[in-house]
Amino acid sequence: MSTIPRRVLLKSLWTPVLTARRARAQAPEVHLPRPLSPGATTHDWPSFLGPTHNAVSTETHLSRILPPPLVWEMEKGAGYTSPAIAGNHLVFFHRVDDREVIECRHPETGTLQWDFRYTSEYRDRYGYNNGPRSSPVIAGHRVYTMGAEGKLFCFDLDTGSGLWSRDLSEDYGVRQDFFGTASTPLVVDDRLIVNVGAPEGPCVVAFDATTGNEIWQSGEWGPSYASPVPAIMHGEKRVFVFAGGESTPPSGGLLSINPANGAIDFAFPFRSRTYESVNASCPVIFDDRVFISASYRTGGALLRVLPNFTHEVVWTTQEFALHFNTAIYRDGYLYGFDGRNQGDASLACVDAIDGTVIWREAPQWTETFDQGGRQRQAILGMARGSLLAVDDQFLALGELGHLSWLDLSPAGYREVARTWLAAASESWTLPVLSRGLLYVVQNTRDLLTGAGPCLRCFDLRA
Repeated sequence: MSTIPRRVLLKSLWTPVLTARRARAQAPEVHLPRPLSPGATTHDWPSFLGPTHNAVSTETHLSRILPPPLVWEMEKGAGYTSPAIAGNHLVFFHRVDDREVIECRHPETGTLQWDFRYTSEYRDRYGYNNGPRSSPVIAGHRVYTMGAEGKLFCFDLDTGSGLWSRDLSEDYGVRQDFFGTASTPLVVDDRLIVNVGAPEGPCVVAFDATTGNEIWQSGEWGPSYASPVPAIMHGEKRVFVFAGGESTPPSGGLLSINPANGAIDFAFPFRSRTYESVNASCPVIFDDRVFISASYRTGGALLRVLPNFTHEVVWTTQEFALHFNTAIYRDGYLYGFDGRNQGDASLACVDAIDGTVIWREAPQWTETFDQGGRQRQAILGMARGSLLAVDDQFLALGELGHLSWLDLSPAGYREVARTWLAAASESWTLPVLSRGLLYVVQNTRDLLTGAGPCLRCFDLRA
């Protein structure tokens, strides 16, 4: 869709179902956070995986005491997204009843600044929730969202005014795929890069970030559930897309793309032969290396990008197969939760030189809780957790709602602190950290308290 003047856009496309408005709702109950430590390093969190697109945070002076104090919380609808934060704006994307909802709130108080709603008819064919999977992206004074049906929007961050929109299903014939549209877009310079995954191509499309006009299209593989990741390779900008959606036979793999023109340096096929499989773990880039991984008996692979932008395979392994979490690279080693299902998941440390598993742990503990007035016990663990590297250690969110501080190194695994935030399954959303505040998304009802899905802001300031 070409650029549409504001008055025409409102009349023809975004009313009455799509209506941006100033919010008049009251803010949630707020417990003021502690002041930041004078020496603390902080940052915004403008997109999925954080400011460096690798789930590694540079924030410092964080408290290890768990549970952390609650600052504010809000009820949320369906979805698996994480918030994006820039300055005094927190943008959250979820679904309430039959509408996908974009909300802009103040990060420290939860005060609603504006919201925007539009109808969604998406239904998950495997019985998971029907909300959006793709997280908001903030770049400058704009915010971008992409819904479960492939509806792509650009808003003014300050006012919520609609700037442009695209319908990927209509424009490119994109099918629903296994779990709907899930890859988070990426902003590089003046381009919004999206793993569109249209049948027979294009796989990747770059839109003008200001107007929504198409700039280039590239590749033929389908859409994955991993998000494009930027990098500087041999002094040049590149975008790595781990693609591959529903197809017969299954196809997909890693694309190295020049964001200036969409030219593909190389395409490395890497996909399970199982029809009902997904590529969902984001590429991990360090030095001139790219690590990719997938479950469904696929494993992991480390590639080296050569100076002429061809590639060579450094190693492959069947011992480190991440389902949907993204591995963390630190000081020559990769850390992540291997395993397709809860019962076979484990946390592993892998030598990045040759792919050797240095150690593997499946942390478990006994939880005592009240259920119907009776004391019960259960052996629980992190299962397929998510890792965030920060302040010389790691924060881990287990998929059953446990939050932990971990000390991970080639020497082994050590738990520093742990708490049970909620007895809620599907805790698959990576926590967000910005200015000493931690944002954790609960995607299902708490089985012990009955509390519904919510977004919580915690104080981690030391």
